[in-house]
Amino acid sequence: MLTFEQLSGQQDSHLIEAEAGHKLQKAVATAFSAMREAAASDGVGVDLLSCFRSFERQMRIWNEKWHGLRPILDDRHQPLDPQLLSDKEKLFAILRFSALPGTSRHHWGSDFDVFDAKAVHACDQPFQLISEEYQPHGPCFELSTWLSHHADAFGFYRPYTGAAGSVAPEPWHLSHRATAEPLIAQMTSERLGPLLEKTDLAGKDTVLLHLDEIIRRYVRF
Repeated sequence: MLTFEQLSGQQDSHLIEAEAGHKLQKAVATAFSAMREAAASDGVGVDLLSCFRSFERQMRIWNEKWHGLRPILDDRHQPLDPQLLSDKEKLFAILRFSALPGTSRHHWGSDFDVFDAKAVHACDQPFQLISEEYQPHGPCFELSTWLSHHADAFGFYRPYTGAAGSVAPEPWHLSHRATAEPLIAQMTSERLGPLLEKTDLAGKDTVLLHLDEIIRRYVRF
């Protein structure tokens, strides 16, 4: 059980440093290490790309997207013009690829993003972290295939498959099921709303107006 401060990314006292720059819960780090070792024996690299992300960092990403300082992408990974979107349209366009601060699974220490660093560095194209890079002819396709067959044996699954229809597919995102699933129900609008009200979150009024829907579609799906 996490405190609300840990659940929402305000504190990281529930985490250990899995490797330089990457924090996870201890049980998750242990399971990841075993999985990476098994993949390496099959000639596949499973490298950490992003683990814990604080509330402040997630809010910075969110605010930059809201204010047009980072692109808001459509499902073809093409930038949308924020000037042509209503605040509600902008809200749900951002949520397609970026979690609302306080709700990101990266706060929990149970979830992380992976890539095959060796394969990516051998590729001529710049790495963009898009689905196509985990599909046939992409540098992380062998990794993605290995995960499809073996991740479950180490307690991991991919929560963002696109099946729910809200969050875009993220084949790079892994979650430690036993650690993450008990946390999902702990996030409620009654707990999150007062935190967001005290922040400089961009689009705050629109977010709060739709907070129940956001939690239902993007946290508890």
